[in-house]
Amino acid sequence: MNTTRFSSETTRSYRISLQQFFTFCGKPYDEIKATDIRLWLSSMAEQELKAKSIKLKLTAIKSFYRYCMEENKLKKNPTAMVKSSKLDDSLPYYLNKREVSLLQELTKTNLRDRALVEALYTTGVRISELLNIKLEDIKWDTRQIWIRKGKGNKERFVLFTHECSERLKAYLHDRNIDSNYLFCHPNGEPLDQDFVQKQFREFTKTLGFRVSPHTMRHTFAAHLAEKKMPQSYIQELLGHVNINSTRIYTRLMEDAQKKLYDQYQ
Repeated sequence: MNTTRFSSETTRSYRISLQQFFTFCGKPYDEIKATDIRLWLSSMAEQELKAKSIKLKLTAIKSFYRYCMEENKLKKNPTAMVKSSKLDDSLPYYLNKREVSLLQELTKTNLRDRALVEALYTTGVRISELLNIKLEDIKWDTRQIWIRKGKGNKERFVLFTHECSERLKAYLHDRNIDSNYLFCHPNGEPLDQDFVQKQFREFTKTLGFRVSPHTMRHTFAAHLAEKKMPQSYIQELLGHVNINSTRIYTRLMEDAQKKLYDQYQ
């Protein structure tokens, strides 16, 4: 790739972005699909990177594949259908009730995965928060979980449903591992984010629609917004310091209501 037309800083930034992208995908450049790129974008949203940073990284990937096309190294550009505009204005991607049910059905034979999906969906926690939950943080009688260190080291309590409680108990009863962590590897160490992200990429391939841990967080908030829960409550459950971060879910509610209206016209 000819980088002479870029500044040294841009070249360095592009190189880092490409390394990150291909490490994430684990595929040769000529086997990359648009789905792989979208999954990567979702993973960065999962880490709560700013939209501007994500857009710059996508620009690096697009530039690389433009070069590949110019050099006749590829017949099809996988970035052609991946939009880079309006990242700030776009509504968060979330699952509808049917898609949630399909994900729950897919994972029902694996007690850990089923419990993990249910916990993400009914608590709205970030994946980093979920994987740091210890058994002592769970109040089973009131169905609350203490999130010790959320974003910005903010503590909060989140709620979980009776269904989630049953799924968590079934998983814990079945596992034969001595660990303080709610979700752990066989050696007792907490599950790592890369492992969980890989699981969700497999779910995506099987289901045919995109799912990620952060998708579940958006889905949690969107479904509460659809039920007209006050923004301040959603803000508290999500652990948003600024209510402006939560306001986008009001737009989601309006979008969902419009879709319902359109169905009956």
